[in-house]
Amino acid sequence: MTLPRSTAPTPLWRIAEGLTPYPEALATMEAQVAGIHAGTAEELVWLVEHPPTYTAGTSAAAEGLLDPRFPVFKAGRGGQWTYHGPGQRTAYVMLDLTRRGRDVRAYVHNLEEWVIRALDRFNVKGERREGRVGIWVVDKARGTEDKIGAIGVRVTRWVTWHGIALNVDPDLTHFGGIVPCGISQYGVTSLHRLGIPATMEEADAALMAAWTEVFG
Repeated sequence: MTLPRSTAPTPLWRIAEGLTPYPEALATMEAQVAGIHAGTAEELVWLVEHPPTYTAGTSAAAEGLLDPRFPVFKAGRGGQWTYHGPGQRTAYVMLDLTRRGRDVRAYVHNLEEWVIRALDRFNVKGERREGRVGIWVVDKARGTEDKIGAIGVRVTRWVTWHGIALNVDPDLTHFGGIVPCGISQYGVTSLHRLGIPATMEEADAALMAAWTEVFG
């Protein structure tokens, strides 16, 4: 399932300052993906925070939007409803799979592994669940199983965009406006709710360190 470690150069990493409006993120990704395909731009991992936003994937059903208290956008990625907001690190990953293996399922598996290994640096055990998208953790103190990381991708002419979202310290009540990823039986959590007062900078460092273990 996992793609072999790539010999492609390490992508550029960019961290956006402040809060990036979602339409601006879509436009930036679209331009970068076009440039990568044309050979005029480099692969990129772009780390952002958004203002409170609900996004609809290509499988999002209208009834999954429970309370549109924040702006709503069509994302164009796979999946259903997702919340983005302050305190959540969204990582947009733009890679050329023609250089890394044309296997989308393996690529998604690698994204999951990336988040799992980043969480491991905080002694948090992130896990996959059959039939449930994202990364899940068991909160023994509360006796719950909750999602801590979301994954949604799009691939255009073998160039990837969109990516992952890791809950560092978002306002978890904001997820109440949607059915996250179409799954209503489970909740959402964050590093802070798990008792880990990680900063965004520490989360970024964990993601950067875990990247080379998975993607080479």
